[in-house]
Amino acid sequence: MPIRGSLKHLVRTKDVDDVIHQNDDDPSGDDHHTRLSRRLTVWDLMGFGIGIVIGTGIFTLTGTAAKDNAGPAVMISFLIAGIVAMLAALCYAELAAAVPTAGSSYTYAYTTIGEIFAWIIAWDLILEFALGAAVVARGWSGYLQGVFDLPRAFFGEDDSVVNLGAVFIVLVLGVVAAMGIRESKLVTNSLVVIKVSICLFIIAVGLFYVNMDNQKPYIPPSEKVEGASGLKQPLWQWVTGVDQTAYGVTGVLVAAAIVFFAYSGFEAVANLGEETKNPGKDMPRGLIGTLIVCTVLYVAVCFVLTGMVKYTRLSTGEPLADAFDQAGLGWASIIIGTAAVAGLTSVILVDIVAMGRIGFALCRDGLLPPAIGRIHPKYQTPVVITVGTTVAVAVLAAFVPLAVLAEMVSIGTLFAFLVVSVAVVVLRRTKPRMKRPFRTPQVPLLPVVSGVLCIALMTNLAVETWLRFLVWLALGLIVYLAYGRHHSKLHTKIPLERDGADR
Repeated sequence: MPIRGSLKHLVRTKDVDDVIHQNDDDPSGDDHHTRLSRRLTVWDLMGFGIGIVIGTGIFTLTGTAAKDNAGPAVMISFLIAGIVAMLAALCYAELAAAVPTAGSSYTYAYTTIGEIFAWIIAWDLILEFALGAAVVARGWSGYLQGVFDLPRAFFGEDDSVVNLGAVFIVLVLGVVAAMGIRESKLVTNSLVVIKVSICLFIIAVGLFYVNMDNQKPYIPPSEKVEGASGLKQPLWQWVTGVDQTAYGVTGVLVAAAIVFFAYSGFEAVANLGEETKNPGKDMPRGLIGTLIVCTVLYVAVCFVLTGMVKYTRLSTGEPLADAFDQAGLGWASIIIGTAAVAGLTSVILVDIVAMGRIGFALCRDGLLPPAIGRIHPKYQTPVVITVGTTVAVAVLAAFVPLAVLAEMVSIGTLFAFLVVSVAVVVLRRTKPRMKRPFRTPQVPLLPVVSGVLCIALMTNLAVETWLRFLVWLALGLIVYLAYGRHHSKLHTKIPLERDGADR
């Protein structure tokens, strides 16, 4: 039946061997348009990973999550989120080492559960990185406004007509990303050194001003949130009819789902597999090393923050700088604010680089027009798709306040992690003899636990976040059905079923 054939082709899969060998030299001599240059080491991968992970989460979400949801137990929230991210990283590590590709979880889904799911993941990742970059760009502009007392109409978050500061930084970093991965890594690694140094500074200096009385009670008693809208409730509370609450164990879990935003983006490292000199060894080390460093820094900074200032008095805008201000260390506050500008810069850059690689993978597979994904012969980057995504992010950052959509980045990341966990189990069964330089331990137990925990955190996100996410996925489905399904390279390899004779 035609309908059955059509449904069958929605779940057609790429052969994993084809993916592994797609970067082999092209005998036609035109391979420079379809291949990325291998220039990255494990330290570069960790630089990109830390560069995108440490940013808005540590500079802003620490205060919001502690004050509104978890209290001093925000440390536990970050630890829970870090454990979930680490389990997903172990799954990513196996696939990224065995199948080093620019598409990361998109390609993993393509080789395991089908084309339609792969497209959904790619569409989801575009949302994650685009919104993440735009949100951080507006935050960067806000810090700049505070340091130089610039006009709020063009640099502030709440009062801006058009956020010129956000547009400026996005366009500058878009040029860097388009010029080449070597230039991107040099800028990112330099900013990462600054960012890690300031985190260590916060911990080292802040420890002398910690008052353990500020961390009592460690887990504040649960409180009912009065006047809360049903759509703002966590999904599981909305489904069960339980009143929305803050603090307590529930508050810690809700905070864990929210601060997962702070770990979002580490999977961007997996998008750099084709540009890594030795992906079999370096991809697992880069992914796992990134999360270990970031989790330790997050928990330590949260300890210092909630020890310096009572959680009820934390700032939700600039919690770290404000905490040092309250401690009478204005000079330290200035240093932290300056470092925040550098930290947020690297996040935007890695987001733009990652979007370019995802777009490149989609174009190579025919799901988007191939011409926009061609590799520039001089810069060895997908220039057109990088410039296009940069302009889109600049427009979003200019006109749309996106801070409220931070939860959408979390739900997008968790959804991608869920698919990767499933992909590890499926590939173990369908390709048991495939060469795996790194093997996820305890399969299928660990991937199953990873997937369940991702779902659990997703249910702690607000109902309105789920609705926005579903609308975005529906829009992506329309794009796929209108273009990608008919132009996919697999479409020519697997002819559609026809009822009756060929026509």
